[in-house]
Amino acid sequence: MTSATPPEPLWSPGPDRIAAARITAFQAWAADRFGAPADGGYPALHRWSVDELDIFWQAVAEWFDVRFTTPYASVLEDRSMPGAHWFPGATLNYAEHALRAAEDPARADDAALLYVDETHEATPVTWAELRRQVGALAAELRALGVRPGDRVSGYLPNIPEAVAALLATAAVGAVWTSCAPDFGARSVLDRFQQVEPVVLFTVDGYRYGGKEHDRRDTVAELRAELPSLRAVVHIPLLGTHAPEGAVAWSDLVSGTAEPVFEPVPFDHPLWVLYSSGTTGLPKAIVQSQGGILLEHLKQLGLHCDLGPEDRFFWYTSTGWMMWNFLVSGLLTGTTVVLYDGSPGYPDTGAQWRIAERTGATLYGTSAAYVMACRKAEVHPGRDFDLSAVKCVATTGSPLPPDGFRWLHDEVAEDLWIASVSGGTDVCSCFAGAVPTLPVHIGELQAACLGTDLQSWDPSGKPLTGEVGELVVTNPMPSMPIRFWNDPDGSRYRDSYFEMFPGVWRHGDWITITDHGSVVIHGRSDSTLNRQGVRMGSADIYEAVERLPEIKESLVIGLEEPNGGYWMPLFVHLVPGATLDDDLRGRIKATIREELSPRHVPDEVIEVPAIPHTLTGKRIEVPVKRLLQGTPMAKAVNPGSVDNIELLHFYEELARTRTRG
Repeated sequence: MTSATPPEPLWSPGPDRIAAARITAFQAWAADRFGAPADGGYPALHRWSVDELDIFWQAVAEWFDVRFTTPYASVLEDRSMPGAHWFPGATLNYAEHALRAAEDPARADDAALLYVDETHEATPVTWAELRRQVGALAAELRALGVRPGDRVSGYLPNIPEAVAALLATAAVGAVWTSCAPDFGARSVLDRFQQVEPVVLFTVDGYRYGGKEHDRRDTVAELRAELPSLRAVVHIPLLGTHAPEGAVAWSDLVSGTAEPVFEPVPFDHPLWVLYSSGTTGLPKAIVQSQGGILLEHLKQLGLHCDLGPEDRFFWYTSTGWMMWNFLVSGLLTGTTVVLYDGSPGYPDTGAQWRIAERTGATLYGTSAAYVMACRKAEVHPGRDFDLSAVKCVATTGSPLPPDGFRWLHDEVAEDLWIASVSGGTDVCSCFAGAVPTLPVHIGELQAACLGTDLQSWDPSGKPLTGEVGELVVTNPMPSMPIRFWNDPDGSRYRDSYFEMFPGVWRHGDWITITDHGSVVIHGRSDSTLNRQGVRMGSADIYEAVERLPEIKESLVIGLEEPNGGYWMPLFVHLVPGATLDDDLRGRIKATIREELSPRHVPDEVIEVPAIPHTLTGKRIEVPVKRLLQGTPMAKAVNPGSVDNIELLHFYEELARTRTRG
């Protein structure tokens, strides 16, 4: 609920922080150069950025000194969605901008990357060395016949070689795509076979949770099933020799060729990202060199307030869009921290230790990790020196109110907490971090610049203070230019523009408060709609998982053929806990008292674990389909799930209910 008077914030930036923020300097400069409002702070700047969309993005390009090899004829030739045409006539190169700091002799020996493995010791890669590797690798890719538009793939963990391979690919004008090495062969092939890569960068294995995981058999299977490959590059993370027919990484990066950055059109493909693909083949989402460059400069340089003095750490893998977002930290001259390993090894506090040892100024993680630390009674502020950390950011799922309080109490009182929300679909955020605004518990600070974010009812009416569909009513440069193998654009249109033609509908429930902040309630396609009252599953999880016995939960709302509505809550308990009548009663009482008596579950059912996508999101829609009796083969794409065996429980439950 919202009120006329905003609630007391958990944290507010002081005058010095506001004055020093890059977004403050940008607003003053844009006011002088482009007629942006000089007063009114962020709300006025945001209003201007969506009302004067063309001028705003021109200002972003000039503020960050984007190098156009050939100039643009206009900023936005066509505003229609899908199909917006940005900066027609312009050519540029993303990799040139990512390596620009290396051109400064004073920064050549500074760390561009800090690589950390499970020993938690940091190994630097300097700007000069990264630039040299990219130059050598780009020359070798060209020698292998890689041309602009060709696809180059990586089956790689979060290591410096992955960053160099991405940048070399972009320098050539080829198209990058990657999967993490914990993905099984079928999951990778579901993705890579769609785009037909000509080169595959791969490791022999990886380390996770203190163990080595050999992936050479999986790599052999990928090579056999990807006939488009002309070369395979072997990175010996576990120390093995390159297999027959593969090229050693060291042979490709030993040269000293200067980087050559292919000027490509603004809308030339940069990379392919993938949707989770839980109910079919993952969507192969294509984003452009220019669109990502501008969106990430805005997001990282203004919203995240990153610059050359910063160190940027986000726990991620190469199979998640946050890895691409992390690499783009280089665009702002920031040192990027790459961590390859388990988020909780050797103990739950591992990520805080990495933040300490790398001097991270912006530390990003998942809401789930924050809540796990709270439950494990980790004390980051007490046990680690986090004095460099200015901001802790979270994504992946909404950060519950208790997560805000825990970060404030256990990390630092003067901590900027940025809960952010966006999507693989735009490889960016719709709402989240604003360094000059207060933080309210359970809320994202505001919609992002250039993003006309609204909450709509089913008829397309904007809502304030009420739950509605997350929509974006104007184009963003990083929206997909297309899906791969979608020649008529029908899959793309159906994914975002079917409900409200010409308006991006993302599939989340949100509330926009009367003080401009945003609350995320979870996916609208797995909404709990009981007696006409809609609620996001995230609200249920936040309430239930406060109980110390509950490790994780999953709630499903099922419309039944007889007009009834069955709403089970599945719970994964912490070791030693028992689902008895007392715990069932406390679960139901918690939901009744904190949320809604209508959303008290019909049954509370214990499960051995909760199934997730490969990027860690709870699987709701496939479970719902299984419970409705859909066969496993049609309900879920097995290659998208972290543990397919967990889904057999729901399949059997559906059979039992049918027989009953």
